[in-house]
Amino acid sequence: MTDDVMVAIDAGLRQHIGGDRAGAYATFTELWASIGPDGDPLHRVALAHHMADVCDDPAEELEWDLRALAAADSLTDSRAQEYHSSLAVRGFYPSLHLNLGEDYRKLGDLAAAREQLELARARLDALGDDDYAAGIRSAVDGLAERLG
Repeated sequence: MTDDVMVAIDAGLRQHIGGDRAGAYATFTELWASIGPDGDPLHRVALAHHMADVCDDPAEELEWDLRALAAADSLTDSRAQEYHSSLAVRGFYPSLHLNLGEDYRKLGDLAAAREQLELARARLDALGDDDYAAGIRSAVDGLAERLG
């Protein structure tokens, strides 16, 4: 069965990747209005995670990344696996904490940024041995370098 909301989120992601940040922002804003803060946790985590990436204001980006983390905290593996059998919620956390660390760095809260970096590092074992995992590990190293 096709998950129409995830298809719409993917369409917004393709807009962003294609260079239309404003269009992606508008798509994601409309989707959030229909999902709401109490909607399906899988939809909320995916949408908030991608919405943060199209925000120009670091404070707004932080708000969306915090929403993504809160949604992940209420997401179950069984729900995630209804969408894709390979998903495990614990695998979401390295990226979520990495993004929060970068948000806090941009906002000048280096203590919070370092805390999120350590949370991301502590959860890297949840990742496999693929290109996605390598990208997250590299980004964690990059954040560590930027934080000195």
